Amino acid sequence: MASLNDSVDQLSGVGPKRVQALKELEIENINDLLTYFPFRYEDLQAKDPAELSDQAKVTLKGTVAAEPVLTRFGYKKTRLNFRLLLDDHNIIPVTFFNQPWLRDQIEAGKSLVVYGRFDAKRQSLSGMKLLTSANGAMGSIYPANKEIRQATIKKLVNQAYEAYSPVIVDLIPDKLRDQFRLLHRREMIHDMHFPADANAAQAARRTAKFEEFFLFELRLQIVKQQDHTLNGQELAYDLPRLKAFIGSLPYELTGAQKKVVNEICFDLKRPVHMNRLLQGDVGSGKTVVAAIAMYAAITAGTQAVLMAPTEILAEQHANNLAKLFADFPVNVALLTGATKPAARKVLLPQIANGEVNLVVGTHALIQPEVHYHHLGLAVIDEQHRFGVNQRQALRQKGAQPDVLAMTATPIPRTLAITAYGEMDVSVINELPAGRQPIQTTWIRSNQEPSMLTEVKAELAAGSQAYVVTPLIEESEAVDMKNAEAIYERFKEQFDPQYKVGLLHGRMKNDEKNAIMAAFKANEFQVLVATTVIEVGVDVPNATLMMIYDADHFGLAQLHQLRGRVGRGKKASRCILIADPKNQLAIERMTTMTTTNDGFVLSQKDLELRGAGDVLGKKQSGVPDFKVGDPVADINVLSAAQQAAKEIVTTPDWENQDANLPVAAFLSTTAHQVTTMD
Repeated sequence: MASLNDSVDQLSGVGPKRVQALKELEIENINDLLTYFPFRYEDLQAKDPAELSDQAKVTLKGTVAAEPVLTRFGYKKTRLNFRLLLDDHNIIPVTFFNQPWLRDQIEAGKSLVVYGRFDAKRQSLSGMKLLTSANGAMGSIYPANKEIRQATIKKLVNQAYEAYSPVIVDLIPDKLRDQFRLLHRREMIHDMHFPADANAAQAARRTAKFEEFFLFELRLQIVKQQDHTLNGQELAYDLPRLKAFIGSLPYELTGAQKKVVNEICFDLKRPVHMNRLLQGDVGSGKTVVAAIAMYAAITAGTQAVLMAPTEILAEQHANNLAKLFADFPVNVALLTGATKPAARKVLLPQIANGEVNLVVGTHALIQPEVHYHHLGLAVIDEQHRFGVNQRQALRQKGAQPDVLAMTATPIPRTLAITAYGEMDVSVINELPAGRQPIQTTWIRSNQEPSMLTEVKAELAAGSQAYVVTPLIEESEAVDMKNAEAIYERFKEQFDPQYKVGLLHGRMKNDEKNAIMAAFKANEFQVLVATTVIEVGVDVPNATLMMIYDADHFGLAQLHQLRGRVGRGKKASRCILIADPKNQLAIERMTTMTTTNDGFVLSQKDLELRGAGDVLGKKQSGVPDFKVGDPVADINVLSAAQQAAKEIVTTPDWENQDANLPVAAFLSTTAHQVTTMD
């Protein structure tokens, strides 16, 4: 029986080579193909030439006035000329270049529909293609590649729809479809690919957005329900000991920190899994909150782990936690890929028998040979830098430990709640008292000489500076500053009085760690780097951040980079060097100089660049949707989330008649669960 899960090789003309080419477009089965939607449409409806603007792409309908003339010139070049008599009796000259085969399709007296580019001055048309009809006149334009052309995609979509349309069933239950005035799925797919007009395309796209968000949210809600039905650990922490630790901290918690601590502690005591995302701006005190949560787990007789994305960040966390817990019964250990075999041999049994009750590390924490005595809480720093498999492996190291994921990449709360639907979301939205805001200025590249004078003054005062460039080395493709050239220039400017270091992503981990450690020890006064320092160690003595070609970065990334300074008691500065070429880039630079609030910047970044750039899989874990935009379509996303939540929280929902089609669809596409990858 035909199924939308059938491989695309069931279609005529799809052999092994084409299967591979389609796979590169993420098309493997018939459903993938039918939901490979056009990203725009061309209006192919016949027009009156009097209404046309110069160089407009148009469709003209008429009769061939005389036999066409085919002329050959140059090497394999042809020109096909004929005159088209329109319905209003106007005659338009038409020329097709390098399509000699059309000669046999054009003859005097024949009715034609021609699509091409109109020349208003000459009142002529440069033909692009012949159409069979001017009806159903919206031309679909698909994302394509070198192996799979537009014409091939259209042919395959048409073939798939004709063969498989009888087995297309509604995934959105009737009640929801009526409530939101949506199309049936078969009609939606048809009108996405073959719309009769712009209104039909718009209605189909609206339904496609809801369906895409609905399926995404269903998967997230299912994961959340599964988490809540699994037997979690009730961590009966020792409240007096926890209060004593909080009282020992060298500063008062902010109101936001206290609120988040209460949310986490409430979760720890419940017999269900905690799966919580903690969002906090750079310097908002997320690590202290994590330390309190980990100590709560330890007082309950379990172990805690903190997993960081880099060795040097893990080492920093371990050192800071060791200081915080110096007067408490917490045995902090560091386990990374750099841990020496001899030390590892001693450490692993101590983790296995519970002697070490707080382990800080990197991916080394989830290696098969690492066993925990009783893991109660797993904290994941910069969670978007880890894949689902790595997080799952960490969870499987204990009897379903609670999970606290932290990120300093803020996402507006409404979007975070919907996009991370399987997680509870906590937000630290205020900075500790006394933290000085970083002064940010934007200069043009021709002002760089005066900036270097300021840098020297900063270094003379005993401070250190970061210098960030978008590229490692010179590129012919783009005209941007590169780290190697800037490194050489700064050496000329500052050596031998001040030492300059170089750090970039192509270096080995050991080399990167050594350079960062040397910078922290003030062996280098200036560090020239790429964005590899975006998540890095605290260097309290660094008070100046310079970012070249700053207009090539998004606001969120600029804010992360800026957060590398201002970590000590000294006032800090960030200098953006940029010559923006468009209004959006100018607006980004201006915004950076007017606010230090990461959540404000995140919202602005989403408005300026769109979710595709800001919330792609690489940065935040929010998936790339085919049709919907989680920012522009936030109302649709929220409605889909609420609908999904109501369905999944209904007992035995997957066996109810209205939900059978979508439950079956989800069971056959389980591999597509896209939670925070």
